[in-house]
Amino acid sequence: MRVALFTETFLPKIDGIVTVLLLLLDHLIQREVEFMIVAPKLADQVGDYRGRKVVGVPGVRFPLYPELKVGPPTLSTYREVRDFKPDIAHFIHPTLVGTGGMVMAKRLNIPTLASFHLDLATIARYLGIGFLEPAIWWYTRRNFNAADYALAPSRLVQQDMLAHGVRNVGLWRRGVDAERFHPRHHSPAMRARLSAGHPEETILLYVGRLSNEKQIDSIRAVLERVPGTRLAVAGDGPARADLQAHFAGTPTVFMGYLQGQELWSAFASADIFVFPSAMESFGLVLIEAMASGLPVVTSRVGGVDDMVRSGVNGYVFNVGDVRGMIDGVRAVLSEKRKRQVMGRNARLFAETQSWPAMMDELIACYGDLISGRTPSM
Repeated sequence: MRVALFTETFLPKIDGIVTVLLLLLDHLIQREVEFMIVAPKLADQVGDYRGRKVVGVPGVRFPLYPELKVGPPTLSTYREVRDFKPDIAHFIHPTLVGTGGMVMAKRLNIPTLASFHLDLATIARYLGIGFLEPAIWWYTRRNFNAADYALAPSRLVQQDMLAHGVRNVGLWRRGVDAERFHPRHHSPAMRARLSAGHPEETILLYVGRLSNEKQIDSIRAVLERVPGTRLAVAGDGPARADLQAHFAGTPTVFMGYLQGQELWSAFASADIFVFPSAMESFGLVLIEAMASGLPVVTSRVGGVDDMVRSGVNGYVFNVGDVRGMIDGVRAVLSEKRKRQVMGRNARLFAETQSWPAMMDELIACYGDLISGRTPSM
């Protein structure tokens, strides 16, 4: 099996999409599936990933997301894909790189698979260009229906795609590496960093991109209404400066990007994971927090309904319901042992969500499409 993967973002950028893609690539290597990657050409781009070719597509900076470069594949891109002789093309949320790649795949007469990773329509609303939502859904529908099969990361997104006219939508569920994200990475030193030297207080943790649609600013209300709470924010993004100004004078620490051992330790050393985002395709950080033994207080987005049982391993509130978020944090802290019990329940659920099982389902989907069968995902 030979797979050509087209993505709109790749290393050295790190985000949820790249994280899932790298996990997939590592699993393909383990299963001895050959692949190549077509991605935007970013600064310091690697020419290969663990010996597999990465083809860079030239582009220009996207003004609303300056970390990204956008542009269609070129004729030289097509030649490299053709010479690789793929059996199937997988498009990681086809937009520009993916749209051009879809034309290549049709010319090469190979099956195509498109997976949903980013709710661009909702992002447009939070960037102040909500009037583009209908056009974005038209473009999304067109690209996903051009593929032989589409995959959603959660039931909520699957229902949304079908409601907007995308056909043949299966589920590619998300998992977690429960050995890396584990309570054993708890560290007094990291707890001191997260709390600015006040480890005895309750540490709320947010991990992810710092942008308007994540609604991180609303967590300030929790700090003001729930005594003894502090906030640690891990990540970076275009809203960082505004958020630092918004949280000035509150017990909040901005940690910047954390990776590897530092990230695992940050998860395991906090008390509650708080996630007020207005939109997610899945919410990978939620399952990572749960694997680390944290109860989660989260808005109902992405895969939340697939993961969180209110009162068992966390609490769920509706998007924008600040009172619901405050009540969720209070509920976790309402009894002395409740946080520990909910944390253990979160960990037990996460242990059932292994990445290898999810990735093997995807490889089976590749095989079905190559053989001309309807995938069972």
